[in-house]
Amino acid sequence: MLATTYGGGPISSILVNRFGSRPVVIFGGLLCGIGMISAAFCTSILQLYICVGVISGFGLALNLQPSVIIIGKYFLKRRPIANGLAMAGSPVMLCTLAPLNQFLFDNFGWRGSFFILGAILLNCCVAGALFRPIGMAADPAQKQTIKQAEKTVKEQSNKSSVEMVHPKTVSLLSGTEEEEDKDCCEKFNKYLDFSLFKHRGFLIYLIGNVLMFLGFFAPIVFLAPYAKHLGVDEYSAAFLLSILAIVDMIARPTTGIIANSKWVRPKIQYFFSFSIAFNGACHLLCPLATGYTGLVIYAVFFGLAFGMVCAMLFETLMDLVGAARFTSAVGLVTIVECCTILLGPPIGGTLIDTFGDYKYMFIKCGAVMVLAGTFLFIMNYYNYRMLAKEEKERKAMEETLKDNKHIRTETEDGNIWAKEKMQDGPEVEPLRDEKEGLKKEVNGKSEV
Repeated sequence: MLATTYGGGPISSILVNRFGSRPVVIFGGLLCGIGMISAAFCTSILQLYICVGVISGFGLALNLQPSVIIIGKYFLKRRPIANGLAMAGSPVMLCTLAPLNQFLFDNFGWRGSFFILGAILLNCCVAGALFRPIGMAADPAQKQTIKQAEKTVKEQSNKSSVEMVHPKTVSLLSGTEEEEDKDCCEKFNKYLDFSLFKHRGFLIYLIGNVLMFLGFFAPIVFLAPYAKHLGVDEYSAAFLLSILAIVDMIARPTTGIIANSKWVRPKIQYFFSFSIAFNGACHLLCPLATGYTGLVIYAVFFGLAFGMVCAMLFETLMDLVGAARFTSAVGLVTIVECCTILLGPPIGGTLIDTFGDYKYMFIKCGAVMVLAGTFLFIMNYYNYRMLAKEEKERKAMEETLKDNKHIRTETEDGNIWAKEKMQDGPEVEPLRDEKEGLKKEVNGKSEV
């Protein structure tokens, strides 16, 4: 389901660019509900994969991307805080979903549980209906205007008329013709901007996140089994996830407030790099925990680091590419990240099966995330230096153009002044008198 949620990112971005966030979220909520309710009638594991993993997962993809995208459209000044508060909903569900699932399973069975969860997910449609569109609505009479203009031009050509067409009508017609001339690739690029792969900051972010997700989710998956492996009882092991979720829920909005400060926001990429490296350091130290107390301490710091990363995951991307290209950027990032998200837990499980110990899985995840954080820190430093250099060159170019324009203006003014002086100066008067005399002689009016 998680891989489908991230893998459906490009499709979600295209639909958002085409139809807007509100209808996409409503449709995604319908898919989530239909997938879960259909799972209640499944008779094989393959059918569950299709209903829960594919249908509901794709529905979640249509909910995740529009929800993140619309934050960037609503907020600018306090956008990091808005992202932190919006992301705080995930740990709330992580705290409540596990006991809720157990309660539903004990009272209604697994079929009834899927049915009730599907009904709950249908509330995503209500949430999507509250997404108020931003910006001016398209003119509903535009198509009718174009049709009338085409009809007018056709009649004029048949009658060989020379009447002029209104400039607005001509612009609408030319826009329509240009739209028809575009090929398939250009139209597709309109909804999903592949030129982002030429963007330096976007590529740095993408490479760093691909490395990070190799070790991002696996520790959550194996935390409770690791506690059981150390001899902790089942309920205490499950409570570790609740501790992680509670700390995560507090860390996300707090991180948003810190990231929105005037000291952090101009260099927010460094803060994001630090949070990833801090997350990896927690995993590297996890094998030192040999008892339940140590695991609780690890869960607290892991929840803090996890919340920091999640709160800034999309904020840093928007900081790099801007709000206008953010929709396409989210779709392209998620489709690439879904591969490492899908591979991370199986690689961790392979290490556990090979060595018979969980510590190698935590060491692998920690090393990968420290490497990703270090890479992002170094490359973001390089990116900031290049941006400062490009900005300096741009200002120098503007100053040069301004000086050249000033010199050219002074030269033109001087030429005009010299020309006027030559035309109106006293040295021209004898020539004028001689010319007047010649005219009089030609006309026979010369005075002797």
